[in-house]
Amino acid sequence: MPSDPTAAESAAPRRPTWLRVLWLVAGLVSLVTGIVGIFLPLLPTTPFVLLAAFCFSRGSTRCERWLLSHPRFGPMVRDWREHHAIPLRAKQLAWTMMVIGSAWSAWVLPQRLAWVPAACCAAVAYWMYRLPTRQP
Repeated sequence: MPSDPTAAESAAPRRPTWLRVLWLVAGLVSLVTGIVGIFLPLLPTTPFVLLAAFCFSRGSTRCERWLLSHPRFGPMVRDWREHHAIPLRAKQLAWTMMVIGSAWSAWVLPQRLAWVPAACCAAVAYWMYRLPTRQP
């Protein structure tokens, strides 16, 4: 990332306003979903925050800068961009929370729908398993 933010903005291709608004809205929806994921065990926070950073990088440099400088979300986004790996502790915590959330949803949801959260969590768990693990 260049030290001069105006250089980064001028180096980025200029997108049409409607497309930037679309990326911005997608980033905001992803960020809100990630924040909700802090409180709901079935929603993983990190992938949604990373998706928000990706969307903001295409729609709003101001929102991207805010996210990168955020005390909670910034380090995970910068770490992902630098290493493209997930720390082992984060993987273990995510897998544990997804198992707990899937078991809880199987208990609470009607039987015909109980498999949906488990299938989504299994897909995310497999995706995370395939990603490189960053050692501390």
